[in-house]
Amino acid sequence: MSKKIVTHSTTIIAVKHNGKIAIGGDGQVTYGDMVLKLDTRKIRKILNDSVVVGFAGSTADAFALLERFEEKAKDFPGNLPRAATELARDWRTDRMLRKLEAMLIVINDEHQMLITGQGDVVVPTDGVIGIGSGGPYAVSAARALLRHSELAAGEIVREALMIASEIDVYTNENIIVEEITCRN
Repeated sequence: MSKKIVTHSTTIIAVKHNGKIAIGGDGQVTYGDMVLKLDTRKIRKILNDSVVVGFAGSTADAFALLERFEEKAKDFPGNLPRAATELARDWRTDRMLRKLEAMLIVINDEHQMLITGQGDVVVPTDGVIGIGSGGPYAVSAARALLRHSELAAGEIVREALMIASEIDVYTNENIIVEEITCRN
């Protein structure tokens, strides 16, 4: 019997707080029980730096989805929710895309969304959303920090990722955070 080796590649979290939306991710990529890379950048700015995307899952799959999302965002300028919905629809219905194993968090100065391969576009109720192997840990830490600290959005993202890195073996302390000022 062959054992399928799973690639784990990140923790991504986004937090909306006090007029800012911050998104961050760690830099570790593992394959099975081996660390392949410590400083991968899983946060990308697109569309003249007006949109920031974080991805988790298979790196090649995430880049394929990132490129498709950017195309959709260009097709629907100024309408990020529509671009996300169109990508999710294609991802769900296209035979080739359906096999891609990744998730995206997309933010701009107005929106914060999670896009999944099941056709979901999720807008978080409380302004906190996380993906990847350490996502649940980072989300829990961010919610606690929101309730019990005076930290800014970017600081909350950084601290939540540090806490996740202490718990999740697939998350490291090499953290990148991007922050956008909210329009509303």
